[in-house]
Amino acid sequence: MTDPYAIQPSELDQLPDRDPEETAEWQASLDAVAKAAGPHRAAYLMRRTLERAEGNGIALPKLLETDYLNTIPTAAEPSAPGDEEMERKITAWNRWNAAAMVTRGSKYGVGGHIATFASAAWLYETGFNHFFKGKEADGSGDQLYIQGHASPGIYARAFLDGRLDEQQLDNFRRESGGNGLPSYPHPRRLPWLWEFPTVSMGLGPLSAIYQARFNRYLTARGIKDVSDSHVWAFLGDGEMDEPESTAALALASREGLDNLTFVINCNLQRLDGPVRANFKIVQELEAQFRGAGWNVIKTLWGTAWDELFQLDTTGALVRRLREVPDAQVQTYQTRGAAYIREDFFGKDPALAEMAKLLSDDKILECFHLSRGGHEARKVYAAYKAAVEFKGAPTVILAQTVKGHTLGEGFASKNANHQMKKLSVDEFKTMRDLLELPIKDSDFVDGVVPYGHPGADSPEVRYLQERRAALGGPAPARRTHALAPLPAPAEKAFASFDKGSGSQNVATTMAFVRLIKDLVRDKETGRRWVPIVPDEARTFGMESLFPSLGIYSPKGQTYEPVDRDQLMYYKEAKNGQILNEGITEAGSMADFIAASTAYSTHGEAMIPFYIFYSMFGWQRTADQMWQLGDQLGRGFLVGATAGRTTLTGEGLQHADGHSPVIAATNPASLTYDPAFAYEVAAIVKDGLRRMYGEAAPGEDPNVFYYLTVYNEPMPQPAKPSGPGIDEGIVKGLYRFNTAESAGLDAAAANAPRIQLLSSGTAIHWALKAQRLLSEEWGVAADVWSATSWTELRRDALEADAALLRGEERVPYVRQALHGAEGPVLAVSDYMRQVPDQIAQWVEQDYSSLGADGFGLSDTREGARRHFGVDAESIVVAALAQLARRGEVKATAVKEAREKYGL
Repeated sequence: MTDPYAIQPSELDQLPDRDPEETAEWQASLDAVAKAAGPHRAAYLMRRTLERAEGNGIALPKLLETDYLNTIPTAAEPSAPGDEEMERKITAWNRWNAAAMVTRGSKYGVGGHIATFASAAWLYETGFNHFFKGKEADGSGDQLYIQGHASPGIYARAFLDGRLDEQQLDNFRRESGGNGLPSYPHPRRLPWLWEFPTVSMGLGPLSAIYQARFNRYLTARGIKDVSDSHVWAFLGDGEMDEPESTAALALASREGLDNLTFVINCNLQRLDGPVRANFKIVQELEAQFRGAGWNVIKTLWGTAWDELFQLDTTGALVRRLREVPDAQVQTYQTRGAAYIREDFFGKDPALAEMAKLLSDDKILECFHLSRGGHEARKVYAAYKAAVEFKGAPTVILAQTVKGHTLGEGFASKNANHQMKKLSVDEFKTMRDLLELPIKDSDFVDGVVPYGHPGADSPEVRYLQERRAALGGPAPARRTHALAPLPAPAEKAFASFDKGSGSQNVATTMAFVRLIKDLVRDKETGRRWVPIVPDEARTFGMESLFPSLGIYSPKGQTYEPVDRDQLMYYKEAKNGQILNEGITEAGSMADFIAASTAYSTHGEAMIPFYIFYSMFGWQRTADQMWQLGDQLGRGFLVGATAGRTTLTGEGLQHADGHSPVIAATNPASLTYDPAFAYEVAAIVKDGLRRMYGEAAPGEDPNVFYYLTVYNEPMPQPAKPSGPGIDEGIVKGLYRFNTAESAGLDAAAANAPRIQLLSSGTAIHWALKAQRLLSEEWGVAADVWSATSWTELRRDALEADAALLRGEERVPYVRQALHGAEGPVLAVSDYMRQVPDQIAQWVEQDYSSLGADGFGLSDTREGARRHFGVDAESIVVAALAQLARRGEVKATAVKEAREKYGL
């Protein structure tokens, strides 16, 4: 069978050989080595030659895998500057208290994870003692993305440091009392400690890459020099299966993010078993990262292996390590020396001879305990090499044992991720192994004690001195006392109040026009961060290209094809726009980094991310939760919104549900504005609340979701009268009445109905208002429901107040108080969007919506299909009035026939 990857003669013909004789000599040399010393020696020489070529900058395809060995050999390891014995004691206390915390909490059934931190303890401790910069020095410090399941170890260290007490440890995963600890890194739940929520697998690595990129963006734009900040992302090898974990690797290398280090804890296990049972996850990840252009450092073996490698004069040991699958490595961890001698060493005569020179204790030390990730010197060498490497991000693949030091019942067992506690005897064994001064009598009534050497002990003093030298505690989230940003000039917002006259304008375009004015503001304009996933022209944003520029660390190294045009494609090193290509996930990661810069860097940035509404919440709702967890602020804009406004695109582009998903997020303020002046009023209020002077009781740590439409429509002037701005922000106001619209049916005895509508649906309601008057003698008042969700939240808060004995009337009930007739609500979304407020409306209530799958058609055809067009509204209104006896029942049938429904 022909090797599909082999170079075929036809390919060789395309590469003319200038010296065939020399080529033949090289080939003959390789053949000779293979014949005399065997194919393994030939392969070894080829790998070393390729490595030398790569090191000398010779342009060759990269060698994607190296031997299953440490990248930094023992002889090349630098000496760590600290006191390793003192750090060992600190790590021992942290291991103990992490296990004790979870075990003590198990009696409440709240769960917890022990084995992950047990494997990664040295990965964290080495960083805390020597690398992770805190926030009390100059700059912003480092950004730490802690692996979620390792959180007990971070709490244990904060306890040793005096930042947490025993009561808080005992309230791990029990937060309702107000003095508890969240299960995982949650800034919203423990905002002084955690910066980044990471336990939703895959989002941590993605966010870390874009955080490192945003740090460069801030520096390049002159907002703040954060070039000294380093981003560290601690990940699990199983987590790397998530598509988001590796989605932006090429971006990180393409932009040379050497301010970023991934530390992947390769304990070879995921939740149910081995990560790669029949393969080798370390080798797979190495190839993936090297192929993406990352610097890869493997830290696999501890010093106990040095003797074995020195005995390996034939390369048999290296070959065997490469071929043994990960699941078998886990089996060695749980078996005795005799099994390892037979199964590992017995497969090769050279290895069998080597094994004769090794004692059983030596074999067990190597295969049970000695991993690179468990030795401070190995980890220090890897970290030092990572931070000193320039030109590309670094990934450290550190091999560990899951459940290390927790005893034979935990280490490398498939079920150890779900094991929540140790027995008293297991704790005593662990105590002896870690050499901790905890007495048997300290176990009162079978309860494992917390351990602490004392606030003035050498261990605590050392820990605190190391953190002081590195800039203060870590992890830590800083709450900056930032001065409110000055409000932009009123002119930018007021220009929309007069309407568009005879010109039809889509609300998407109105939003873009508003942003164009706001980014020109002398005080706050430079703080806007426009984010778009390669759809700027769809949203009419191309005019921003030449004025703001698209951020690129390389600037513009080419002449754009449209350079002679007014709105040419301009990239710049200090560009303001983040155009991420076709990646909603990447764009959201950008948004999260920008929206939390007020805390991470003490710089308030105002991001807006504009996207196809269908491809925002539906694709990346998990990241919106991450955004809320991280207390992000900014504007999400779902453009080309609604189920019927995007003609021709069909089911996959027809958004009938993004407000439903958005309504589930407590941090999201969801608006569906109908008119340009509403867009302006909402953005103005959002800037005040998030970046200016928030009102008493208002949480500034929210974000706004606005749906805007690509349908050009007349933009009316803002109605006069009191309460309009309040109604826009709170979610509902009366746009007009039958009387103010000058309709014939506005007689005192005419049947009346209230039409509530949002977004583009208000135009159908206004047409229905006219039809009801002219053809059926019904008076209708039209209301703009800018936010069904905010109306509901206000009503829920009123209900909660009643339960506390406070008298409060929901705003929706106040607004509709005294309005005559029934209420009919309509939107371009599924009915449950307007139905959110139904139970608080005193009038008879019904609704229309675009339920079901979208379809390709004209706007008119789609609206007729879903029964939300003006004629459908008329029929629904007549039916509602007929049930009340206010119009004849026959009118409904007549209307259906008249309009062809």
